[in-house]
Amino acid sequence: MRTLTLSNGKTIEVECLSCALTSGVIEPDGGVVYETEHFHAHQDVAYPIRGLIILASKRHIKSFDELTEAEQLDYIRVLTKIRRAQRQILDIEYVYYFYNEDTTHHFHTWMVPRYDWMYDFGRSVESVRPVLLHARRERNGEEDMEKVMKALHALKKALNA
Repeated sequence: MRTLTLSNGKTIEVECLSCALTSGVIEPDGGVVYETEHFHAHQDVAYPIRGLIILASKRHIKSFDELTEAEQLDYIRVLTKIRRAQRQILDIEYVYYFYNEDTTHHFHTWMVPRYDWMYDFGRSVESVRPVLLHARRERNGEEDMEKVMKALHALKKALNA
């Protein structure tokens, strides 16, 4: 079991956060953004950044090359659909995408929006960790969380229309 701290400050114990989220054992704040047979998209539960979406495989796999052909097609279709909604609904100009195979969760992609305040931490991949930690510590007040939830609901509405 692993102990994790969520963006709302709560701590939870799970074997696999992805399994807990995609199976509904843990309901992310605001719920599921979008879901298909193979994938589950939700607001990142650890970092309160408006529009930061995690696209996770429902199947417990670690690597891109383990995706079936149907999952590959679904993945790119869903990733594209979410990105389009981020741009059109939330006016997010740039996104950093992250996927790593040595994760303790299963296959997932982070879609990290880039906002002006983030550039104080730099413009490279190295800036992302400090940005995430700053958001967790300094941008998690009630007003910040309201903005995250408002964006989440707007994305859900657009994606599920």
